[in-house]
Amino acid sequence: MSLQPQEMCILIFIGNNGETYFNTAALVSCVQNFPKSRGPIVGILKGFAGLSGAILTQIYAIVHSPDDAALIFMVAVGPTMVVIALMFIVRPVGGHRQVRPSDGTSFTFVYSVCLLLASYLMGVMLLEDLVDLSQSVTVVLTVILIMFLLVPIVIPVLLSFFSDDDETLYALLLPSPRKEEASASTSSEEQHEVILSEVEDEKPKDVDLLPASERQRRIAELQTRLFQAAAVGAVRVKRRKGPRRGEDFTLMQALIKADFWLLFFSLLLGSGSGLTVIDNLGQMSQSLGYEETHIFVSMISIWNFLGRIGGGYFSEIIVKDYAYPRAIALAIAQVLMAIGHFNFAMAWPGTMYIGTLLVGVGYGAHWAIVPAAASELFGVKNFGALYNFLTVANPAGSLVFSGVIASGIYDSEAAKQAQQRHNSTSLAMSGRVAGMVSGAAPSLKCEGAVCFFLSSLIMSGFCIIAFGLSLILVYRTKIVYTSLYGKPRT
Repeated sequence: MSLQPQEMCILIFIGNNGETYFNTAALVSCVQNFPKSRGPIVGILKGFAGLSGAILTQIYAIVHSPDDAALIFMVAVGPTMVVIALMFIVRPVGGHRQVRPSDGTSFTFVYSVCLLLASYLMGVMLLEDLVDLSQSVTVVLTVILIMFLLVPIVIPVLLSFFSDDDETLYALLLPSPRKEEASASTSSEEQHEVILSEVEDEKPKDVDLLPASERQRRIAELQTRLFQAAAVGAVRVKRRKGPRRGEDFTLMQALIKADFWLLFFSLLLGSGSGLTVIDNLGQMSQSLGYEETHIFVSMISIWNFLGRIGGGYFSEIIVKDYAYPRAIALAIAQVLMAIGHFNFAMAWPGTMYIGTLLVGVGYGAHWAIVPAAASELFGVKNFGALYNFLTVANPAGSLVFSGVIASGIYDSEAAKQAQQRHNSTSLAMSGRVAGMVSGAAPSLKCEGAVCFFLSSLIMSGFCIIAFGLSLILVYRTKIVYTSLYGKPRT
């Protein structure tokens, strides 16, 4: 039996969580195999990456050993063993030619498994926090978890042994073009592309503001005139330098495009602010008086997972059914994050639960939407280089937002509170005891809503700026998605 590309990608991604090189390789290969299902593919792969910490923690719970070296050894060796095991059953495929009517059902099944897995992990985490479980119960829970991870293999088994001949014939209806046909049509295709480039240069700027039917009529008329003029030699059609949006860009070509930088800075502001919450979630919950801080860490891992799954799913509906830019889904995610950060700043009752939900879902959605959008706007040929450059936004945002802004404000407020405690203690005591207290270093621990009030408002502002950048990108790329996905479905 050979694995289908969907399940091969999922299992490779699970086996390589935390290893950036393998994650990028799996993501790139799967996006290239499924150019018509970029959103679901990226969402599923990045979703399992976001859930990897909770999965590995639960598996390690079986060992129940205080030896940290055992955990490090499992994380280092385990993913490699999974990859080696899959090497012998993975076969080369032409994903763009293997179109099956059952693909929609397969993705729906995998999505259902993902939701069940997230719900199960959430229940297990809460159970372990509230009840002291025995080792045997922990083993049973972990075995059920492993069974959930293996369930997607049902899809290739069914397709290998129970697929209809009609599906095979359907796949054969999508052959690659023959060399003779390709060579014969090369000149006409190049001329057509040159004319399209000329249309983009010659059309009036206000054409894009017209209704869809009128805009298409105007462009068709201009294109017809250019074809006629080029045929009789009345005009000399100039060949446009470099690719157009939607074609294959190199990294250097993409770096001089405004759309690429809009996408990059939108990702930097959105994911950077989300990672600031993830990095400081323990201190945030402690400052608001919560004792079990690890519950929120586990919860945001689940919301992060659901955000990646949901971001890929809903953004695919937007581009497939409405032919609208995928960046609009990114803008919606950033609005949710802005509301979540504002909740953290206000520190209302239950704000940790609401803020963790909104920020976790919004942050996770970024990593399903942005890679898919980048592959649509700049092609899949050099997607690895483009994706790796975009991921620089994550550590850069974390360094500035978390390491400088949030940490600096927290330390400042903690120093103020420590000085106030020191002054009040010095006034209450006298003599030798007061001298001993004055010589002790104050503990930098901040308490109350003031600790993250200003930084949360700043993060909310960053998300609003990111929302504006995403809307600009939506406006600039409407015509690209119309050409890629055709007219909206009625």
